Amino acid sequence: MSLNITPERLRAYLEDRLSETEAATIEKELRANPELRELLEVVRNRSVNAGHSLGAVWQRERLTCPTREQLNSYLRELLEDDYQAYVHFHLFKIGCPYCVANLEDLQELQAEPAQSEQRRDRIFESSVGILRENKS
Repeated sequence: MSLNITPERLRAYLEDRLSETEAATIEKELRANPELRELLEVVRNRSVNAGHSLGAVWQRERLTCPTREQLNSYLRELLEDDYQAYVHFHLFKIGCPYCVANLEDLQELQAEPAQSEQRRDRIFESSVGILRENKS
């Protein structure tokens, strides 16, 4: 088998856990190599059959992921110390892509009020002179 494509890499390919470059390389090899396509089918069948295991359900339902509300509390440092440490571990050591995306979205939302406040202050400051002129 060329490029040393293992069943683990094929599983990662099926689960969309590879970079775009790696995925493109595997797709190119799959087109050219019938043996690799057969191995992909074996890996796919194993994945489907394993989809009902406790581990598969746990991963699919993301049972270890904090809720969006908990992530918001994490940002504001409102969680109990142990859970705050767990969420940090989940985000930055495990690197859960779902939770990292949620966290980034929450950070952007937190930044918006500050931006709108700054915009309101600029408008007010630029209007003060005009209001004074109209008053006299």
